[in-house]
Parts: sequence; C-alpha cells; structure tokens
Amino acid sequence: MKKNILMLIVALFASTQLWAQSEVDGIWNFTMTSPMGSVNAKVVMITDGSSLTGEFDLGEGRKWPIQGGSVNGNNVNFSITRDGAAMTYVMSGTIDGDAAKGAATAMGSTVEWSMTRAD
Repeated sequence: MKKNILMLIVALFASTQLWAQSEVDGIWNFTMTSPMGSVNAKVVMITDGSSLTGEFDLGEGRKWPIQGGSVNGNNVNFSITRDGAAMTYVMSGTIDGDAAKGAATAMGSTVEWSMTRAD
C-alpha cells in the first residue's frame, strides 16, 4: 500500500512539473547582428503564467535583464536595455521547439535575431 501511494505521489509530481513548464523556459544561445555590432549571449527565460523574466548574459559580467516580458503560447515579447549605449531593444519572437527567431527594434531600425536551446 505504501509503495502504491509513493508511486502515485511521484507520478503526480512528475506530471505537474511537465504541465507547469512552458516551451519558452530554459537556457538559450542568442545571436543578433545590428548596426551597433553583433550580440551573442546566453539567455535565461523563465515564465510564470503570461509573464516572462530572465536575463541576457553577454559574459565578462555584462548582464541585461529582460524587462516587461510577456508570453502568449509560444510567442514572446520583451525589451532589453543595452549597457553603455543607452539603447533599448524591443523584442518579439516565436519559440519553435529548440529554436526561436524574431525581430528587435531600436532607434528606428529592425533586425532579426535567433536562438537555439542550450539545455
């Protein structure tokens, strides 16, 4: 009896974890080329309902937090502010399994970006 209850608890916990995670959640390898130069980063994205948080880690201590993030299905919208340039990128994109692509707009220019899942 105890074994059956334990198995039921484990199964319930596992199904809850699978249900709770979004396909957006995880660590991503990001790349974008803009008029300000190339941007390559490890991106952590975390969803909570329709909210999106996380950060872009550019290495050498440079981190840009995700601001105003939202998720609708596999579509993401957020902004990041580039350090040293007083520039905010307004980002939108679509997650498709282990890949993502989208567009970033800043200072009147729009460029494409892409990501692949790192984890």
